[in-house]
Amino acid sequence: MAGIKLNINAPKAITEFEAAAKEFELKEKLYRIIFRGKGLEFDKYRDYAPDEDASDIDWKASLRANKLIAKQYIEERELNILFVIDVGNNMTFGSSDKLKCEYAVEVFAALAHLIINSNDRVGVVLFNDKISQFIPPKGGNNHFFTLVDLLSKPEIYEGGSNFGNALRFLLDYVSKSIDAVFLISDFLKVRENVLDNLFLVAHKFETVGIMVKDLLDITLPNVNKEIVVEDPLSGQQILINPSKVKEIYEKNALVQANMIRRVFKLGLVDLLELTTDKPFGFSLAEFLGERAKFGRVSA
Repeated sequence: MAGIKLNINAPKAITEFEAAAKEFELKEKLYRIIFRGKGLEFDKYRDYAPDEDASDIDWKASLRANKLIAKQYIEERELNILFVIDVGNNMTFGSSDKLKCEYAVEVFAALAHLIINSNDRVGVVLFNDKISQFIPPKGGNNHFFTLVDLLSKPEIYEGGSNFGNALRFLLDYVSKSIDAVFLISDFLKVRENVLDNLFLVAHKFETVGIMVKDLLDITLPNVNKEIVVEDPLSGQQILINPSKVKEIYEKNALVQANMIRRVFKLGLVDLLELTTDKPFGFSLAEFLGERAKFGRVSA
């Protein structure tokens, strides 16, 4: 990607996401959004108020007390959040205003800004066909800008995409001091053989998947002419007519998408699916709001 400047507008992404987040009170509920108790220390029982989230009710304690009882927690500060981000060549593809990597960086920036401004810490694992970089969690705006600047460099996006290696790294080299993990990729290279390790990662950390796809990952345009398609890794080229292969392409894309959804569901990892042609602010806020209200969507 030499000579190419990435089209990343982090301030706009942050503003749009935080505007949507206000509707779901995400800043006030940050700990419950992601952790459902992992980032909270139990304090005491209290009477449940009718306007509260029903998931706060402790049903066993309520049965003993013969009234609705809720748990009250003490917030523990400086939680450690790790973003595991795909920086393979697959993320440099795009048919809309944003490449997948540009869109992914904006998603990261929006979430990381919210987390750091809640006095917590953010780190990254960058992976392609190997682990490219590991930067442990740290707080502060300077750290935030350093990470956004790193992810905005075109030269870091290269090679294949080995999600299995990323999962093994989380299991073997990342300590349990990490409170939550966000996995960000198009997941197009994911196969069912990662399920066991995905499940173990979800058991070790509170884990959320964010799938960033381009529309051409899902469908082909109605173009009745021959075009050349090239594999960016192997350089292999094929000649296709999109209108003639559109149906089978979409069928295979759907089979693959359903396989990914099944793997994440069986791995007990909630998966948010985004496409680069649509703003992510509301969808991301709604997704996290659902986790804040109900806990794991996949549970």
